[in-house]
Amino acid sequence: MRRPGGAFGRRTVIARFLLKRLALSLVTLVLLSVLVFASAQLLPGDIGRNILGPFASPADVERFNKMVGVDRPIYVQYWDWISHFVRGDLGNSLQYNVPVGDLLGPSLVNSLKLAALAFVLVVPVSLLGGTISALRRNRLTDRVITVTGLSLTSIPEFVTAIVLIVIFGVVLDWLPVNATAPPDASFFTQVEFLLLPSLALVAVLFGYIARITRAGVIEAIDADYTRTAFLKGLSPRRVMGRHVLRNSLLPTIAVVATQVGYLIGGLLVIEKLFNYDGIGQRIYTAAQNKDFTLLQSGVLIVGIVYLVATFVADVLYSLLNPRIRYGAAE
Repeated sequence: MRRPGGAFGRRTVIARFLLKRLALSLVTLVLLSVLVFASAQLLPGDIGRNILGPFASPADVERFNKMVGVDRPIYVQYWDWISHFVRGDLGNSLQYNVPVGDLLGPSLVNSLKLAALAFVLVVPVSLLGGTISALRRNRLTDRVITVTGLSLTSIPEFVTAIVLIVIFGVVLDWLPVNATAPPDASFFTQVEFLLLPSLALVAVLFGYIARITRAGVIEAIDADYTRTAFLKGLSPRRVMGRHVLRNSLLPTIAVVATQVGYLIGGLLVIEKLFNYDGIGQRIYTAAQNKDFTLLQSGVLIVGIVYLVATFVADVLYSLLNPRIRYGAAE
């Protein structure tokens, strides 16, 4: 296929690429909404009984189920939920009888704060560690970074978190063991409260991102275009910045994007240990109580955040590697 030339042609290719990625994301969201709704229906227990308690009469339970509409056909319930969701109406929580947005909003913000701090710490450290490991390939520095990263990745996050709590929170008393800062806390105070759980996440993600970075840097160093750049007389710093790092970051960007879903919705253990009101803990509580509206909307919001992150990663990936952009648009 002949590639369009000029600025207009490049804009057309980029627009086509973005439209294809957007369409794929929308299809994925539809499938995710169906899967989330179907999974919620399979949870054991009766909604009315869970909400009203064990001492409620069968008539009251039946009346409650009819009032919230869970006695209707499954497809009617799904359409009612998803049609309101796309209009921004998340409904009311069955357990708390308040708008779902009022519960998920603050929890999502809390999870985003924790995820942002963890990313600010882990991304540069992992990129630096992976790059140094690649440049010192098969030497002591490489082995130390690789073994340390693999060891930290293999240890469950709750074990790492407990060790950090004992060392920095109890023995040294440097950091608070509760991640929830006071309501009027300043920015730096919030960072102080979130630093300990963020370090636990850094320990888990460092090895994975550093290994991908190391592999990408080694592949870029051994590539023909890198040897050609050196033969042209370019300085090592220019070769590293323009050729090696730019191309080696391509797989790393995709890996970092895939971690967003984990950091936003998969932090239940960390949130429990540090008594933090994040969206993971909110979804878990909703599942326990069969709070369908809260559970379904929470999981779908996490899915949206994850897809947005991967979409941004695709855009960055295509900007760094035009061959990917042209290939996807054909």
